[in-house]
Amino acid sequence: MFRTCRFLASALSRCIASAAVAVFCLAGSSAAETALSADSPTIILINPNSNAAATESMTALAQQAAGNRVRILGRTNHNAPPLLTTPEDMVQAATGVVEIGRQAAAEEGVAALIVSAFSDPGLAELRDALPDTVVVGIGEQAFHEAARNGRSFAIVTITPDPALIESFRSKAEELGYGKQFKGVRVTPGDPKKLVEKPDQLDAALAEAVEQAVREDGAEAVIMGGGPLSAPATRIQSRFDVPLVVAVAAAANAALMELSE
Repeated sequence: MFRTCRFLASALSRCIASAAVAVFCLAGSSAAETALSADSPTIILINPNSNAAATESMTALAQQAAGNRVRILGRTNHNAPPLLTTPEDMVQAATGVVEIGRQAAAEEGVAALIVSAFSDPGLAELRDALPDTVVVGIGEQAFHEAARNGRSFAIVTITPDPALIESFRSKAEELGYGKQFKGVRVTPGDPKKLVEKPDQLDAALAEAVEQAVREDGAEAVIMGGGPLSAPATRIQSRFDVPLVVAVAAAANAALMELSE
């Protein structure tokens, strides 16, 4: 099941930047290949947390998924914690997300917004406030992608908050995937410390994915968190089941809505 792989640098910011570059290299992208025309529509990716390096990484992943069809720009919510780990964090983040989204939607050429945190803070509020703008959340779209064709799925996350985990279960039921949902696996330890050590983060996530597949019967695994999208690309080669990259799922969903 597992294969040998290299790990990226240990510093979080360096890791995230390197992961973004690696994704582009693996996809065979180049500046010429991803050139955008002046009239290309713009999608704004809103990072609900205050980690600018995570914004950069997620924006790069979304752009790679979208190719040269749209321009994706990242915005960071500086009035939030650097890592959202509790429902209270989500509530705090939602205010900034809505403010950023409103401002972005008023900009010329902006066609869609992506809320890039797994609990989708501010998503419902933005949809209500901007009925003429495409607004997607990475959490919602990750569920849709994981459950495609009726397959069973689980979530792997680094945030152990019980209320947050329960919200994942509720979301699965709300979206009609209750019977396919196989539960949540949480990595051990302090998530804030874990994300500072990429090697340990990858190892912990891989172990949790293995448990979700072997013990829970998951046929797909959602990496439950926007900042976990880059690690998902690093460890995917170890598994036969798909690891759902939430950011990519949201970018593709936004493109589909724009084309309708």
